[in-house]
Amino acid sequence: MNGMTTPYNDAARIASLREYGLLDTPREAEYDAIVALAAAIAGAPIAAISLLDADRQWFKAQLGLGDLCETERSISFCSHAISSREPLLVPDATLDPRFAGNPMVTGEPHVRFYLGMPLINAAGHVLGTLCIIDRRPRQLGEREHDLLRKLTILLVSLLEDRRASREMAHLTDYFEQLANDVY
Repeated sequence: MNGMTTPYNDAARIASLREYGLLDTPREAEYDAIVALAAAIAGAPIAAISLLDADRQWFKAQLGLGDLCETERSISFCSHAISSREPLLVPDATLDPRFAGNPMVTGEPHVRFYLGMPLINAAGHVLGTLCIIDRRPRQLGEREHDLLRKLTILLVSLLEDRRASREMAHLTDYFEQLANDVY
């Protein structure tokens, strides 16, 4: 397996990711619903919202991976996907030199097909992916790609709303404290 790729702006990308306050948060119905829809659109047994931190891939939501909530970034397919603003399509991971020796391919969950749709925030950083995984080699049709692109737009909008709410809460706290200090 070839090592993970690191975007040139990785430190800024990670700082941007952390502004959302998503890492290590509990499951949330909205994110679970997006993953379920993605899996249904693709007809795949596995889907996830994968966020790439400095040394790990963490799943905000996932379907079909049991209790798995994170992996090492070094074995993550998504670590390759975040280096581009385009979807990463791997029709058969056993034939791709970047992934053929990956423990996720040679062992559980036996990844063959992978599609990573980049989650690009308003600042232009790729925070992670909406990823679709299958245990068999395959392709997706243009209709499925288009629906997954649209679902990714909705997911990024949900993420941006979360970040804006966090910023508003911080401002509210600041002004309340300022008012208390003045009083």
